[in-house]
Amino acid sequence: MRQVVATDILTLAHMARITFADTFAANTAPEDMQKFLDTAYAPEQLTRELRTAGTTFWFVTVDGTPAGYMKLNVGEAVTKDVKATNALELERIYILPDYKRHGLGSLLYKKAVELARAQGKEKIALGVWEHNEPAKSFYVKRGFQKVGDHSFVVGSDLQHDWLMEAAV
Repeated sequence: MRQVVATDILTLAHMARITFADTFAANTAPEDMQKFLDTAYAPEQLTRELRTAGTTFWFVTVDGTPAGYMKLNVGEAVTKDVKATNALELERIYILPDYKRHGLGSLLYKKAVELARAQGKEKIALGVWEHNEPAKSFYVKRGFQKVGDHSFVVGSDLQHDWLMEAAV
């Protein structure tokens, strides 16, 4: 596992596009998916996010090759819909298709917990698409509970995420 740095942006953008499309393309109109990928995961956008105070990205690697990533937010970088105070926001965990179900998501989550504890956070907060059953199951198994919901737009498709929290 290693923290993403500016020279990793093209790798991060490539990985973000593949993993998001792999997770959501079957339920998203192609034009909405393309619009989202071209904006949310453009290298320039990811560079802005990486430079945001309180935001970090982490790669999980297999034999030195990035196989997945997560995005964490603290302080002012936490999404406005997060209700918990003194929380670390786990904004994204995505694993490349060939590496799914190898425990890499669990490794990233363990790192998030470690970082939350080191920063004195009391909770981890996140949003997950209401129809992403594998991800919801992953989080429920780790003690997360639904505390609300919010809207998430993919292209022109208005979707709904569950807001979830767990104690650290």
